[in-house]
Amino acid sequence: MTTDRSPLLPDRHPQRDLFVCDIVDAVPKGDMSSMEHPVFSLSTKPDMRPRRYERGGNWIEVSPSRYGTATVHDRDVLIYCISQCMAALNDGRKVQRTMRFKAYDLLVATNRQTSGRGYELLKDALRRLQGTQIETNLRQGGKEYFKVFGLIESAEIVRETRDGRMLDVEITLSDWVFDAIENNHILTLNRQYFLLRKPLERRLYELARKHCGAQMEWRIGVRNLAEKCGSASSEKEFRRMLGIIIDDDAQHDHMPDYKFIVDGENILVKRKDVVVEIAGGQTEPNSHLRLAVETIAAARTYAPGWDIYHLEREWRAWVTTKGIKVKDPDRHFVSFCRKRGPAS
Repeated sequence: MTTDRSPLLPDRHPQRDLFVCDIVDAVPKGDMSSMEHPVFSLSTKPDMRPRRYERGGNWIEVSPSRYGTATVHDRDVLIYCISQCMAALNDGRKVQRTMRFKAYDLLVATNRQTSGRGYELLKDALRRLQGTQIETNLRQGGKEYFKVFGLIESAEIVRETRDGRMLDVEITLSDWVFDAIENNHILTLNRQYFLLRKPLERRLYELARKHCGAQMEWRIGVRNLAEKCGSASSEKEFRRMLGIIIDDDAQHDHMPDYKFIVDGENILVKRKDVVVEIAGGQTEPNSHLRLAVETIAAARTYAPGWDIYHLEREWRAWVTTKGIKVKDPDRHFVSFCRKRGPAS
C-alpha cells in the first residue's frame, strides 16, 4: 500500500558536498571472487544472530558482539571513511589506516541528525562496527586458508564536550577495508543513498549498483535476492516488503538509478536511464556491446579515481553518437579508459 508521503528521509543538510563511494568486490586480500554474502544486518534492533552463508565451496560467518551485528545504517561510517581516503588519493596525498575527523562532518555528510541523539547513535555504530567479527575461507593454489577480521580495528573519541557530543573521532580501519581502498576496489554511490529510509532499500541499491555496472540489466531469483540481502524474513514476507518498495518507487521515483521489476519468480533490475529510453520508443545504446568482468578490472587500472561505470556509459554514448563500429568491445573500452587517464 503506497501513500502520498515521500518514502525518503528528509534532506537534513542539503548544502553538503562529498565524493561518495563505497567498497565493491571488497574481499580479503588474495580472494579473486566478489563478496556475495551480506555482512550488515537489515534489522533496526540489536541483531544477535550469528549467520553463515555458503556458495561454491566458499563460506562466510558473521558473529555479533554484545552490542549486536553492524547494521546497514552503521555502514555510513565506513562509507564516509572510504570517501575521505579516496578524495585524498585523488589529490595525490597518502592515506593511512588510522584517520581522524570531526564527528559533525560525518553526521552532515551522511544525512544524520546532529543533535545529542545523533552523536549517541554514532557511538553505538562504532561499537557494533568494532565488535562484529567476520570469518571466511580463502582458496588459492589448491590450498584453503582461514581468515578472521573485523570491520574496523578500533575507534576512539578523542574529545567530548560536556553535553556529550563528540568533537574528534579517530578510527583505525581493518586490513580488509584498507586493502580495498589501496586496490581501488570502490564504487561511487548516488548521494540519495543516504536519504533511503529502509535498510532493505539501501541493500537493494547496493546490489543493483554492483551487478548492473557492466551490463544493462540484472536478473535474479527472489529467493536468491533475499539471501543476498541478508533477510531473516520468510520468502512470503520478503516478497511483500519488496512489493511495497517497488510500488513506492512507481509512485515517488525515490530509488536512485535503478528500477526493480517483478518477473515471475525473478526480479529484473534495470538502469532507470535505460528504462526511460525504452519507454520513449528507443533502443538501448549499443546494448550488444558486452564487457567481461575482467575488462572492468583492467579499465580501473588505466583510469584510477574515476567511477568506471560512469566511463562505461560515456563510452557507449560516444560510440553511438559517432556511429563507431566496434569489433572488440573489451579492447575498445580499455583503450577509451587509457586515454582518459587518472581523475584529476
